[in-house]
Amino acid sequence: MLDIKSKLVLKILIKECPYGSYNIIESKDVISSLPNKYKIDIEGLENILIFLERQEFISIKYDDDGVYCLCVLPFGYEIFENEANKKREDNKTSRLWVYIVFSFLSGFLGSFLAVMIAHILNLH
Repeated sequence: MLDIKSKLVLKILIKECPYGSYNIIESKDVISSLPNKYKIDIEGLENILIFLERQEFISIKYDDDGVYCLCVLPFGYEIFENEANKKREDNKTSRLWVYIVFSFLSGFLGSFLAVMIAHILNLH
């Protein structure tokens, strides 16, 4: 399971290394791409990159004083594809509940109005 900082770094790497190709990336560029509340230092980024490599999310060809040649492996892409699919499924489920509630309320309102009309017609 990835923590939020690792996910953000992986997301940045996916943008920088499209289609599984090796690219040269500077650590200062990755750090500057992170949101302000998740800023990390060079040592923290190095630890995240080592973790991602050990988990087989990325492959690091070489690193040289904050300059990395790396690529994102298929498992790294799969993490974000699974999250996108899960969000779509959650969206479908929430929409289904809206339809069910709307149908129930419409049926209840229609029945109520039918009973009221029948009651009014029987009084006169």
